[in-house]
Amino acid sequence: MKSISVIGSGTMGNGIAHIFAQKGFRVSLVDIKSELLEKALATISKNMDRQVAKGMLSEQEKDASLDLISTFTELEKGVAEADLVVEAATEHLPLKLEIFRNLDQLAPAGAILASNTSSISITKIAAVTQRPDQVIGMHFMNPVPVMKLVEVIRGYATSDQVTKSVMELSRKLDKDPVEVNDYPGFVANRILMPMINEAIYSLYEGVAGVAEIDTVMKLGMAHPMGPLQLADFIGLDVCLSILRVMQEGFGNPKYAPCPLLVNMVEAGFRGVKTGEGFYSYTAGSKDLIVSPRFSKI
Repeated sequence: MKSISVIGSGTMGNGIAHIFAQKGFRVSLVDIKSELLEKALATISKNMDRQVAKGMLSEQEKDASLDLISTFTELEKGVAEADLVVEAATEHLPLKLEIFRNLDQLAPAGAILASNTSSISITKIAAVTQRPDQVIGMHFMNPVPVMKLVEVIRGYATSDQVTKSVMELSRKLDKDPVEVNDYPGFVANRILMPMINEAIYSLYEGVAGVAEIDTVMKLGMAHPMGPLQLADFIGLDVCLSILRVMQEGFGNPKYAPCPLLVNMVEAGFRGVKTGEGFYSYTAGSKDLIVSPRFSKI
């Protein structure tokens, strides 16, 4: 594979484009607005500057990597030469199904179609295409340039060859791929999201405050980040979406999202991306400050 198309230029999409370009692949980054693409390129450049400052990348390598990224607002042009398409759009099933229907029509017949979904069924996504054997999950972790894991999710019809190709490709990105089967939440979120949900319930029920809950998990369980801070980092809306996918997929009430999480998302408090979740965030500040809404708990 030489030519990679990435659909969606947000946090995950620009991170995926970053690592592919850094490893010498031609990347077509696709989004609906040019200003989103400009913002993504600026983010990639800034993140590569950090790598240069740490001696992980030279200025010449940074420039060469950025030169490999082209941007498109038209899906047809953005996937015309793709060997692999990685969809990294919002975690919303109807949107993903629409994208994959279009990709099936527009991408070359031999192209592998991958989704970076963190919980949605690959089998369900593949079913709207005429090439279900070529549809697979590539669940990168955030931040993509730093985190080593890629969950490689086999849909019910995904072929052995496509799985092997994606596993090998992930290793070329210096990632550690883990093959998993297609069930709600896969492995990472099937284990992580109930933990985050239980931490939110502990806050909701007054067991302890935000900082106290996170401190217990950091010091007692050796987690680098507490579950409430991690939820803010992931995005509370994303956490809610994944829990609902798992609740529906398994039909088990143990995955039901905490009412506090539901209220926070509906009120627009979604974590780092909105400036407030369980903590308050100020641009340029690394101080971890509990949201005033929870400071008295």
